[in-house]
Amino acid sequence: MKKRMIRALGLLLAAAMLLPLASLASGISYGARGDEVKKIQQKLKQWGYYSGAVDGVFGSGTLAAVKSFQRKNGLKADGIVGPATAAAMGISLPSGAGTQTGDVWLLARVIYGEARGEPYKGQVAIGAVVLNRVKSPSFPNTVAGVVYQRGAFDAVSDGQINLAPNETAVRAARDALNGWDPTGGCLFYYNPATATSRWMLSRPVLLRIGNHAFC
Repeated sequence: MKKRMIRALGLLLAAAMLLPLASLASGISYGARGDEVKKIQQKLKQWGYYSGAVDGVFGSGTLAAVKSFQRKNGLKADGIVGPATAAAMGISLPSGAGTQTGDVWLLARVIYGEARGEPYKGQVAIGAVVLNRVKSPSFPNTVAGVVYQRGAFDAVSDGQINLAPNETAVRAARDALNGWDPTGGCLFYYNPATATSRWMLSRPVLLRIGNHAFC
C-alpha cells in the first residue's frame, strides 16, 4: 500500500511539473525558427501577405503578415499560428508546437544553458540581464535578437542553447519576464573563474550571485 501511495504521489508531482511546459504549447510565435516557420512564410508569401525572405525566422515581418492573414480570415489577430490559424492556412502543427517557441521558452533555454546548477535567484538574474538588454538602446529590442547577437552568450556559441530546459529554468524565465530583476538593471555578467575578456573583467561588479558576477 505504501509503495502504491509513493508511486501515485510521484506521478502527481511529475504531472504538476509538466503543466507549465504544456501551457506554452499555444502555437508558433514571434522568435521561432525552423522549417515550420518556412512553411508559414511560404503560404503567406503565396497569398500576398508576406514579402520578406523565406528564411525560417519568425520576425516582425512574419508577425505582421500573420496578423493580417488572421484579420482577413476572421481569426483572433494575435500573431500566433495556433491550431485555428494553422487550419486556415492548410498546414499541420507538429506535436508540441509552441513548447519550443516564444520568449518564455527561449529565455528558459538561455538560463538553462548558462546557469543550470546556480542558485534559483542567480538563474532569474540571467534572464533579467537578457531582458535589461532588450530595454537598452545599445542592444537589439527583442529577446531573440539579444540572445542570438553574435558572441553575446556562451550557451549559443557552444550549442547548449539547444538543450531542453528543466522546469526550474522555465519558472525562472517567467519570474524574469514578470519583472523580478535581482541584478538591479545589470547588462552583463561573467564567471570570474573562467572569464578571459579584459574588457569584461574591467567592469565594476555590482553584485555576485552563485558563480556569477553581475556588472
